[in-house]
Amino acid sequence: MKKRYFGTDGIRGAVGQGAITPEFMLKLGWAAGRVFAKDGLGEVLIGKDTRISGYMFESALEAGLVSAGMDVRLLGPMPTPAVAYLTRTFRARAGIVISASHNAYVDNGIKFFSGLGEKLDDKVELGIEAELKNAGQHMEVVASDKIGKVSRIDDAAGRYIEFCKSCFPSQQNLRGLRIVLDCAHGATYHVAPSVFKELGAEVIEIGVSPNGLNINDGVGSTEPGQLQMRVVEEQADFGIALDGDGDRVVMVDHLGEIVDGDELVYIITRDRQQRGNMDGGVVGTLMSNFGLELALQSLNVPFVRAAVGDRYVLAELRRNEWLVGGESSGHILCLDVTSTGDGTVSALQVVAAIVESGKSLHDLKNQMSKFPQCMINVRCDKEAVHDDSVKGAVKSAERSLDGKGRVLLRPSGTEPVVRVMVEGEDAASVQTLAENLAAVVESVGS
Repeated sequence: MKKRYFGTDGIRGAVGQGAITPEFMLKLGWAAGRVFAKDGLGEVLIGKDTRISGYMFESALEAGLVSAGMDVRLLGPMPTPAVAYLTRTFRARAGIVISASHNAYVDNGIKFFSGLGEKLDDKVELGIEAELKNAGQHMEVVASDKIGKVSRIDDAAGRYIEFCKSCFPSQQNLRGLRIVLDCAHGATYHVAPSVFKELGAEVIEIGVSPNGLNINDGVGSTEPGQLQMRVVEEQADFGIALDGDGDRVVMVDHLGEIVDGDELVYIITRDRQQRGNMDGGVVGTLMSNFGLELALQSLNVPFVRAAVGDRYVLAELRRNEWLVGGESSGHILCLDVTSTGDGTVSALQVVAAIVESGKSLHDLKNQMSKFPQCMINVRCDKEAVHDDSVKGAVKSAERSLDGKGRVLLRPSGTEPVVRVMVEGEDAASVQTLAENLAAVVESVGS
């Protein structure tokens, strides 16, 4: 069997095309239940986003888990970070989220959390994989009196709302702020608006009418165009866009300009430093804008880059014993507040900086200067990055940038593509360098 990863990154695939099926979910639930039961019986929480296939997969997972003797508590539609939080709160054995995050409704997937609301231990992941192999031969159901029970946590949304509010400074409120909030027709539709309203803001809602098919469709953090227009039309102070499962956020200032994850991380870091509670450095990724690195350097805040992916950012934070990290996409980690990326909580950290400083989001964003960036996807043999002529072209581009930019060649992990990225001070020069380098990569790899 092809190795799968069962941590917070999860398994993802298209529904009805063989990648993720009810049969697979049944076997996965049984396999996970078998492994969890070895460490003693307990509860497993299951949450999901709003895509229509979630009902089908929830039932399959539930059946697999109880057949292995595990009790199940259903949360209904709930953001991924809420499942992580509630897993900790209820001292559950594990938490499971049925979601394909920012993908369209035709996809779905599954993510696991440990009892601490974190990535599963490697030992547990390997154990689930081994049991999945056994499930292909025979699924042994526990005795009738050992079958797990299923119940629903009716106040899950309220508990998560209160948790989010607790992540905002108690001496502050949002009275007088006019906010446009885009929930991507996803899992935050029934919780995020309440958080900001109960903190005192006037909230204009979009993307809060899920029908099972419209998640992330023209809305949310990956498509913030509608939010940009509404912020300007409504003369709002700023806008907030979450993704389908609520673990990412991008914001929009009062002029309708996007404020991405790099800029949000900088705002959070600078605010913490000014408050005197910035502990350690910041972790970004290979794709984090060079402007973030320079801006943090001006604050004397250490900065390191991890591979692209929140699990790598988290690993680097743990290794350095730091607390703040994130990706340009808006997946932000504040480990002193919660254990995983949480779009609503991250937005609250930024809003706290706005309230504390008395400045607009636009002004706070402009305290960091982003470098022009050009990325070109070259369809070719990924081994081209190791060719001497490609390496020579990279060095030539770096000399042209004269230390005021950077070059990155990143092979795709899922397709025969090399991503050629150049950053620098001058947009035209960056474009030319990227195109020239892409041409070399293509000629070598074709």
